[in-house]
Amino acid sequence: LLELENKGLNISNEAPKELLLRRLYFDLIGLPPTLAQINQFLQDKSDSAYENVVDKLLSSQAYGERMASMWMDIARYADTNGYQDDTERTMWPWRDWVIHAYNKNMPYDQFVTWQLAGDLLPNANKEQVLATGFNRNHMITQEGGVIEEEYRVEYVADRTVTTAKTFMGLTVECARCHDHKYDEISQKDFFNLFDFFNRIDEDGVISYTDKAPKPNIKLDHNLIKEELPFIKIPDSITELDLMVMKEADNLRKTYLLNRGTYDSPTDIELNGSMPSVILPFKQNFEKNRLGLSKWLFDPSNPITARVAVNRLWQQFFGIGIVSTPSDFGNQGALPTHPKLLDWLARKYMEEGWNTKEMIKRIVMSKTYKQSSKPTPFKSKIDPKNYYLSHFPRQKLTAEMIRDNILVSSGLFVDKVGGPSVKPYQPPGLWDELTGGSTSNSLKHYTMSTNGNQYRRSLYTYWKRTAPPPGMITFDASTRDYCTVERQKTSTPLQSLVLLNDPQVQEAAEYLARSLLSKKLKSHKENIIHIYRKITGRSPQKKTLNYLIDYIKEVEKIHLKEEESMDKFNMHHKVYTSLSLLIYNLDETSQKS
Repeated sequence: LLELENKGLNISNEAPKELLLRRLYFDLIGLPPTLAQINQFLQDKSDSAYENVVDKLLSSQAYGERMASMWMDIARYADTNGYQDDTERTMWPWRDWVIHAYNKNMPYDQFVTWQLAGDLLPNANKEQVLATGFNRNHMITQEGGVIEEEYRVEYVADRTVTTAKTFMGLTVECARCHDHKYDEISQKDFFNLFDFFNRIDEDGVISYTDKAPKPNIKLDHNLIKEELPFIKIPDSITELDLMVMKEADNLRKTYLLNRGTYDSPTDIELNGSMPSVILPFKQNFEKNRLGLSKWLFDPSNPITARVAVNRLWQQFFGIGIVSTPSDFGNQGALPTHPKLLDWLARKYMEEGWNTKEMIKRIVMSKTYKQSSKPTPFKSKIDPKNYYLSHFPRQKLTAEMIRDNILVSSGLFVDKVGGPSVKPYQPPGLWDELTGGSTSNSLKHYTMSTNGNQYRRSLYTYWKRTAPPPGMITFDASTRDYCTVERQKTSTPLQSLVLLNDPQVQEAAEYLARSLLSKKLKSHKENIIHIYRKITGRSPQKKTLNYLIDYIKEVEKIHLKEEESMDKFNMHHKVYTSLSLLIYNLDETSQKS
């Protein structure tokens, strides 16, 4: 508020209840509220109505799915290995663990430690080892003729860069070749961090088998039932192999590589450490990934908590207090509210790295609940809304746009966890893009059936050389490398997807059919019903009149084309067209 006052600005009024509820649902569970949930909230006049919804959403299974969806970008999760042959891998049990960890509100320090070094914890159990799959989500090649050590070094470098970007907010990749030009990170610092991930017995090139590359963990129904009940393994699968981390003693030494190239080691040996300019690596820290985690979460570490809460802030406001979440260095943006960032980071640590508590603090704030409507004065003084004098305009994520269509139409199948599924995709896409070995089992795309094609977008099968085209059009990450912030674009292709994608067409038809299965009401009532289901609010009078006129025009067109059309089919075509129109509204694809 002090920053606003210094700029001559003031906070906006609270957003209307319908808009606020829709915003909250998408932010906390990634799905829209139903009409029943909207009506219940509008009728609840108690002072605790909003907080009750917050608590309900944070305790729902869908919360873990929403949070996991963002973590998949960071962890560069995919269902295939990448590179030219791009064969299949099994890592979805690790995704089930991420959902489980978020839903049980695992403290962030533990959540990260298990992923970085779960296998190194004393008497590590299967869940802790499974969590280390985070480190193995990078691309792996199966191509013949490549130099194995070259690619193995690339895998280690990927883990190094991912760790720095995700937990330290630093761009260390340039320090692989030379001392960082802008930040106090030397080439020695890079290879000291590199050393922590250089001690597993892995192959640079993997074979064409169903077995997961070493090191791996084998899971069967008995083990899952006894120790890992959160994994949703189908009866059709007897056992699973997936990649994890396992330290190998005296396997190899780490040397600083001249210009970062695999075949140019210098005589400078590194034994694992972290940049002392951030925090000296204490003598009592193990010189391995567990020691790395202890360094990250040392109470004196100035960066870990700030990076984490900045990413949470970005989740709700579209842009972080530091607008460059992957770069807290000298070339990154300065925080717009440094004292707020400091306070949030301190609270996060003091409250035991409690993510749900931090999220509740943010969404209960006046800043979060304010209207998104700016005034001309505010737009002039702060055109990019850095100081949040109103809630920022934000497009829904690719996953949310598709899931909103499925939920509002009634097609959505709500099932948590399990293997990835294959929804609609343009025919022949994999055939065109798949190359390499004839043993590749992923040359032809076969769409899922029995409702699996309508499951949440989090579970969509992710082939690296041909990622889901509809989601990529809406700025989803390719998952080749760690991504902590997606691009924000608005292109004609996005409108074309919403007009022509078979799953949108089918959703519009299904919504229209479900409306007509009830007793037909007036055009006005039906329009309001469809509009509320898709956008979460009632249309304004002007919008309603436009849509009534649109319905009449569509009726005329169909009467001319098919004079013998019966009344039901006429109304079905009309309301299908109306649903498609509303799915294409800017308001539908915006969070607020």
